[in-house]
Amino acid sequence: MNRKKNTSAVLVYGVLVFITIICLFPIVWMCLISIKSASESITGFNSLMVSNPTMANFKRLFEMIPVGQNAFNSVFTTIMGTITSLFFCALAGFAFAKYRFPGRKFLFYFVIATMLVPPEVGSVPLFIIMKKVGLINSLWSLVIPRIATAVGIFYMNQYITDVPDELVEAARIDGCSDFGIFTRIILPVIKPAMASWGAITLIARWNDFFWPLLYLRKQAKYTLMVTISLLPVSEGLSTPWPVILAGTTLVIIPIIILYLILEKFQKAGMMEGAVKG
Repeated sequence: MNRKKNTSAVLVYGVLVFITIICLFPIVWMCLISIKSASESITGFNSLMVSNPTMANFKRLFEMIPVGQNAFNSVFTTIMGTITSLFFCALAGFAFAKYRFPGRKFLFYFVIATMLVPPEVGSVPLFIIMKKVGLINSLWSLVIPRIATAVGIFYMNQYITDVPDELVEAARIDGCSDFGIFTRIILPVIKPAMASWGAITLIARWNDFFWPLLYLRKQAKYTLMVTISLLPVSEGLSTPWPVILAGTTLVIIPIIILYLILEKFQKAGMMEGAVKG
């Protein structure tokens, strides 16, 4: 019996390792190409061999586009978008989960129903609204329209619903205000949900391409994702793949690191919640 279990475990781990290698290979290949000189091959198995590592591709990238300014734009919209989404989605989820008011179910189902509508459908009305309020070519146009989303509200509502009503009522009896209950009772309890939704939102906002391309008009206002996509596909008779992949590396690596950091907070929050439960 133990032998069968060990064999099964080896097979499972072997398959997982194989899938992991397949998933990581494009990222490793991209990073290797980004530090290759122009004279080295970037095709076939020779692309995995780096004879003379160089940062010339990154230097060329910084000369072609304002990387510093675009990186600031990406960081600003990602952080502000994540913070506002976490706060307002949790606040709305709290209201739907712990308050009883006329039309609550209808309003909640209406919010859920909007998940069936692709966000791009509202691009024209949103563009008109952003233009009328003067937010075209402003970084806030990437934050304000999505301070709360139907998916985020539903996600937080499901978590907050499991918080005992007695805990909320006890805090109210002790004289705690509604906002105090939200910040002092609800938010600490739903830390695993906050970490999970924060990770999802961070990745989505960092990788955002459609909305920055729609709202932003000047290169100085572009996010990294947009400005990297607009790199020239050819210089003379050749395509500067090492430079393009250097830009892609600059975009992808930070979000991988951020996700790994958030994953630790997520696991810690889940363990803390399990111990308290």
